[in-house]
Amino acid sequence: MRKWILAALIVAAIAGCKSTEGDKAAPIEEGAPTATAPAAGSGATTAGATTPGVAGTPAATGTTPASALRDPKNILSKRSVYFDYDQFAIKDEFKPMIEAHAKYLQANRGARATLQGNTDERGTREYNIALGQKRADAVKKLMVLLGASEVQIETVSFGKEKPRREGHDEASWAENRRVDIVHAGE
Repeated sequence: MRKWILAALIVAAIAGCKSTEGDKAAPIEEGAPTATAPAAGSGATTAGATTPGVAGTPAATGTTPASALRDPKNILSKRSVYFDYDQFAIKDEFKPMIEAHAKYLQANRGARATLQGNTDERGTREYNIALGQKRADAVKKLMVLLGASEVQIETVSFGKEKPRREGHDEASWAENRRVDIVHAGE
């Protein structure tokens, strides 16, 4: 009986967490990004990134799908989408990378991916779990709109529990506000 009560309390706590933006559908930003992305080498893409269907993609290079995921010259090797503080809107700079992963899933219907939502350390555990889930769901929504199948994508939130970078400063927090794209078998 205690387990059921505890489970009900956890569900109620998570359901009670609200973003300052309310429960609107996950927005997708248009126009220029509002903040700079983490430093190069952090997994972020750049404006000149390779797009699907052109040089650097599996179809254009003749590489196998699995090797394309590991090829540092291929956009599919980029796996992190970064977010502004307390936001779950996808910045324009990450859309080509998300599109490449969506097209990869579309071309490989047996492939599966997990989107892992993360937050920085600020905020309560419950709030950060909810925000991490909203971030993962926003990326999934865009991937589905771009051709991936919903059944190929699982979302999970780690909240603040799996930081990429330890620290209590803006640079560390920026690295931790992300969604990681993890393909099955990696």
